[in-house]
Amino acid sequence: MINDLRTLHRFLTGQLFYPILLSTALALSIYAFRVYLTHNNIVYVNLVWNIGLAWIPYLCSLAAVAIARSYPRQWWLLILPGILWLIFFPNAPYILTDFLHLDERASVPLWYDILMLVSFAWTGLFLAITSLRVMQLLVKTYLGWGLSWVFVAVALGLSGLGIYLGRFERWNSWDLFFHPKTIVKDVAVLLANPLDNLRFVGFTILFTAFLLVCYLTFISVRRMDEIS
Repeated sequence: MINDLRTLHRFLTGQLFYPILLSTALALSIYAFRVYLTHNNIVYVNLVWNIGLAWIPYLCSLAAVAIARSYPRQWWLLILPGILWLIFFPNAPYILTDFLHLDERASVPLWYDILMLVSFAWTGLFLAITSLRVMQLLVKTYLGWGLSWVFVAVALGLSGLGIYLGRFERWNSWDLFFHPKTIVKDVAVLLANPLDNLRFVGFTILFTAFLLVCYLTFISVRRMDEIS
């Protein structure tokens, strides 16, 4: 039993579970204190929902790693968690767009709401970057380093697209299960007329670039520890 717990602890430590859990707890605590101060649990409740969705791709990445370690030669077992990860991955960085809801309210200082939004946005970004790194390393194991970076570029590009569809077209990840044809049609229309949809093009490119820079910064910081 103790050995099993130690093994689990080492596994979770390697996947940055504890700092992510701490970051999530901080964000939820700030929100909970806001509810206590205002006696209003409606304002910004979407943050709680979104942080829950942001955990899904991270948990999918943990499942993928666990499967790969238990059955290293049965790569096809990674297809299901991989697809689920890709579908829900945009939910993690999506929280960055919740700053659109920021507004000065008499009941709470503006700086408090800014700090709350930052804590949720950072946690979502942390979840996104960590799960992407986990999945990239899995792709590297089976397909090589070059294709793993192709995977990163495609995942981030689709994430930028997914965030746009969520924020402006009001689609959700699970809609891919129920309305796949409609979503594909909407995306096709946007891609077919890029000059008529400059907001779509600009948003997707900028968000993809931003996430890529964040990802490169993250892995560079981790490499500093390896070098030192």
